[in-house]
Amino acid sequence: MSDVIVHVTDDSFEEEVLRSDKPVLVDYWAEWCGPCKMIAPILQEVAESYVDRVKVCKLDVDSNSVIPSQYNIRGIPTLMLFKSGNIEASKTGALSRSQLAAFLDSNI
Repeated sequence: MSDVIVHVTDDSFEEEVLRSDKPVLVDYWAEWCGPCKMIAPILQEVAESYVDRVKVCKLDVDSNSVIPSQYNIRGIPTLMLFKSGNIEASKTGALSRSQLAAFLDSNI
């Protein structure tokens, strides 16, 4: 993992995501999730190419139960885009690079 992706926890979520100055894409994932592993390199690419416009965070749903419960996460991977502490948009399921870019471009 590179330092362009921030790993957040229940404890750091408010500081890293809700109080962020720029839009934040949160990837809710788990180690055992196949589709989560499939989109990991795509998220890495997107995090690098959107580094000036979007902060990318990952939250492991197995290690952190409060935040996924609070945001009603039922399936993973779920991607949620936050702006000024509010959910701007969300998608569940693995996305291709072009789908993820289109999702971000239409919402940031």
